[in-house]
Amino acid sequence: MKRPLFIILFILLCDQTLKFWVKTHMYLGQEIHVLDNWFILHFTENNGMAFGLQLAGESGKLFLSIVRLLAILALGYYLIHLVRKKAHRGLVICISLIFAGATGNMIDSAFYGLLFSESNFFHPAVFLPHSGGYSFFLLGKVVDMLYFPIVQWHWPAWVPVIGTREFTFFRPIFNIADSSITVGVLALIFFQKRFFRKKVATPETTMTNESS
Repeated sequence: MKRPLFIILFILLCDQTLKFWVKTHMYLGQEIHVLDNWFILHFTENNGMAFGLQLAGESGKLFLSIVRLLAILALGYYLIHLVRKKAHRGLVICISLIFAGATGNMIDSAFYGLLFSESNFFHPAVFLPHSGGYSFFLLGKVVDMLYFPIVQWHWPAWVPVIGTREFTFFRPIFNIADSSITVGVLALIFFQKRFFRKKVATPETTMTNESS
């Protein structure tokens, strides 16, 4: 259980440290060019899912937070089951990555509204403001900041529908928790046959089981 616990705590530490710094040192929309125009810290917030996807309204946000909380509990139970079962190490790591990412964004939703003042386009938020936080439990906003506009161009005018429009890859702005979820899910997809491969009983193990 030490390896998955280390992965989870490490990702949460990195994710929350960067979010806390961005929240208290940057105003909404502010950009810091870390690696020219290829890697930018761009502070934005969203009410919902990974990469800025969201459900409309306060009720949608509350519903999403509850669903995320239930999913985290289910993932935690499944992870403990895999560890006790001594499942494939890669599978345990993938579930740990997904669990850590989901928990990281859940922390934002659950507590940031209580702990920070409202971020705006003029100055950074305040941690533990005297007037109280900007929202209630489970209604906080998720902090995003990682932006990699590596490739940018305008489509030629002769291209139907999208002609002359700007194209940017990679356009979504995300956070470390989103990355953790994405890496875990993609690894599950690519290596699922290896992770879920059933162990074939050898003659030696069969004879040992029958003799015992």
